[in-house]
Amino acid sequence: MIVVSDTSPILNLNAIGFARLFEPLYGQLLIPPAVAMELTRYGFDLAAAPWLQVRQTMDVAFVASLRMALDPGEAEAIALAKELKADAILIDERLGRRAARAEGIAVVGILGVLAAAKNRGLIPTCAPLVAALRQADFWLSDDLCNQFLASQGEA
Repeated sequence: MIVVSDTSPILNLNAIGFARLFEPLYGQLLIPPAVAMELTRYGFDLAAAPWLQVRQTMDVAFVASLRMALDPGEAEAIALAKELKADAILIDERLGRRAARAEGIAVVGILGVLAAAKNRGLIPTCAPLVAALRQADFWLSDDLCNQFLASQGEA
């Protein structure tokens, strides 16, 4: 399974102490250099995450076109996912998700990661992690939280 990630899912799950979920869920996450730089800038220790592999995208022109609307990490992650014909991209920001879908890339957000972790028995419930994410300033609307928790049988 090939999964590429943007910065937000990694950084936010790390902020609540659950970045460890990525390895059992996806094996290895591929990230482009811009995402690696963003993670490092926010204090994430790449050396402590052997499940992350930095991979360069080759389509510089495509990255440049994406950069007109997206930040560097999102643009490079989408380009890399497209080049590698990734099974999914982990991305949370609305514009990035829309751009990835427009390229035919399957999109998974942080809530999708939590749902998969619960489904695989890696976490017993999602509600405490959703609450922790919101406490750590990851923005989720009340409606989305309620809808997600209801979909997980936790409403």
